[in-house]
Amino acid sequence: MTGKIHSFESFGAADGPGVRFVVFMHGCPLRCVYCHNPDTWANASCAAETTAEEALSRALRYRDYWGEKGGITLSGGEPMMQAGFAAELFELAHAEGVTTCLDTAAGPFRRGDRRIERLLAATDTVLLDLKAFNRELHRKVTGADNTRILDCARYLSEKGVPVWIRRVLVPGLTDGEEDLSKTGEFIRSLGNVERVEVLPYHDMGAEKWRALGLEYQLNGVPPPDENAVTRAKELLGV
Repeated sequence: MTGKIHSFESFGAADGPGVRFVVFMHGCPLRCVYCHNPDTWANASCAAETTAEEALSRALRYRDYWGEKGGITLSGGEPMMQAGFAAELFELAHAEGVTTCLDTAAGPFRRGDRRIERLLAATDTVLLDLKAFNRELHRKVTGADNTRILDCARYLSEKGVPVWIRRVLVPGLTDGEEDLSKTGEFIRSLGNVERVEVLPYHDMGAEKWRALGLEYQLNGVPPPDENAVTRAKELLGV
């Protein structure tokens, strides 16, 4: 089985526990207004195809740098869109004693999808993006409903898979008190959350949008200040 890969990062320091080899996969069902990898949305003909064995072999070159906690992270794009390949890679990694981490927004999640459930069974840690709790706000941020995403969070809690929750904080969009409080209540209803991270918005992907002929919707929006980040953490219960 081959996977469509956007790119690799040899030394990821913010992509799960420890130092990690990051595989950025092609394709995503969401259209987040602040996406910094919109080039993963494009026609898959621009993606490189590789087998799970080849991807693992490439990652293992850097194993000496990972330490006790490091390993392989699948990011994107959205890895669940290529769940069969992702599951195979993670199973091969486990056979080599390598830890696995899945960075996902869980848009494609469906209970009973054997490929996705196989992938999650081979995942040691999930970095789950909860972009908004309110359904209409989530549509505004991503262009899609969040029902499956919230259900994935519940599923991971039922299965006891360790999860780190991530929330991108965009001034005037995802920093509302009510939605942050509701998100915090939801997080506290789960039994598997090890960490909650507030990620300050940045516009580092804006140039990619323009290069692709896309209109960047957050022009002029500043990053949140330290007080806003602290307030968000308090509302989320961090």
